[in-house]
Amino acid sequence: MSNNKESTARTLIVAFIVSLVASVFVAGSAIYLKPVQQQNRLLDRQRSILAIAGIGDAQLSAGEVRALFERRIEAQVVDLTTGEVNTSLDPTTFDALKAAKDPKTSTELADGEDIALIKRREQLTTVYRLVKDDGSGELEALILPVRGYGLWSTLHGFLAIRPDLNTVIGLGFYQHGETPGLGGEVDNPKWKALWPGKTLFDDEGRPAIQIAKTGATQDTEHKVDALAGATLTSNGVKNLLVFWLGEQGFGPYLDKLRQNGA
Repeated sequence: MSNNKESTARTLIVAFIVSLVASVFVAGSAIYLKPVQQQNRLLDRQRSILAIAGIGDAQLSAGEVRALFERRIEAQVVDLTTGEVNTSLDPTTFDALKAAKDPKTSTELADGEDIALIKRREQLTTVYRLVKDDGSGELEALILPVRGYGLWSTLHGFLAIRPDLNTVIGLGFYQHGETPGLGGEVDNPKWKALWPGKTLFDDEGRPAIQIAKTGATQDTEHKVDALAGATLTSNGVKNLLVFWLGEQGFGPYLDKLRQNGA
């Protein structure tokens, strides 16, 4: 009986030690790999911005992406309430999504305002300016971060517009959990190809983009065909664009740019 007890005790001790060593190893690996994971996320973000702006592709190496981004992209932190550029914060390290979760740095949205279903909107966010490659610093495209709820998930993406601040260059999402083959078709190159050239605002400066079934409207200037079988995701994309182009989103910033001639 005594031997059985000693054997059981030794087994439990060995199991505890193995579990402890494994936990330490897993925790250490997570800490060690965290900077690598952060760099990979940053690289994916930069690749997405370049692709949506129309100057990058999936064949670029990590070094090429970083070099192109550094040469052509200027990041700015913007106050969404005033539309002013905030020069006191570093746009390369400022985390707008983290700020959106903090009540001190975000605004809770009322039900009637929150058509994108994001609950809180950060007070400051980062925008990206694609400048011409001739060293002039002249604006070639403005890339705005956008997000909103679809059917199953929050879609995170970027909208690129021309210097007229009205014509779409591209729209794409780098993160979402929509159903493959349905809402997930937001990633389909054929659907994304429908966006370039569409205009975002009506003659009175109000967001006018529409995502509707084929034949539902003849307004081809503002209309993009809805995703087949994914009405809620299509509505989510429309709503998030209307939100971010409006007064709660980038409306004040775009107004400032228009006043200053972009």
